[in-house]
Amino acid sequence: MRVIKESKVVEDNWTLVREIESIADCPAGDVIVPFAFWQENRESLLANNYRHAIWIDGDIETEAVVDDLSHFDLIALDFPAFKDGRSYSHARLLKERYGFNGELRAIGDVLRDQLFFMQRCGIDSYELRHDKDPEEALAGFKDFSVRYQTAADGALPIYKVR
Repeated sequence: MRVIKESKVVEDNWTLVREIESIADCPAGDVIVPFAFWQENRESLLANNYRHAIWIDGDIETEAVVDDLSHFDLIALDFPAFKDGRSYSHARLLKERYGFNGELRAIGDVLRDQLFFMQRCGIDSYELRHDKDPEEALAGFKDFSVRYQTAADGALPIYKVR
């Protein structure tokens, strides 16, 4: 799968699993599983030699994942609809309050118009909606030249630049 990471389009070996019933159905390799599946199968997943990742949506409380952060190389934040911004809050909390140093990935209804703001919240990689071209979406990071407030990206807001 192709994702945007570090402001370029790259091939990625993570497999996103939206729905899964049992550990026997879990694909081999680096897989992103639903958080509920992780909770139910934690020990079995930890026993394999793969990197671990979960995906969460706005219905999950950020605090619910905190105890397991050290096990995750990646946390995918689901944006089920363009207008659903709850995962922006997940990103800020995970990076700033809970010190998550792994990769945060936006998944779901991810569009060019959101990339600049997602990056400001601490999201590191982006799996665009299947009908969007990631090469064209790269320009979304340059849509705005100033920032009006501080954010997880560390960029200086305009009032501190003057």
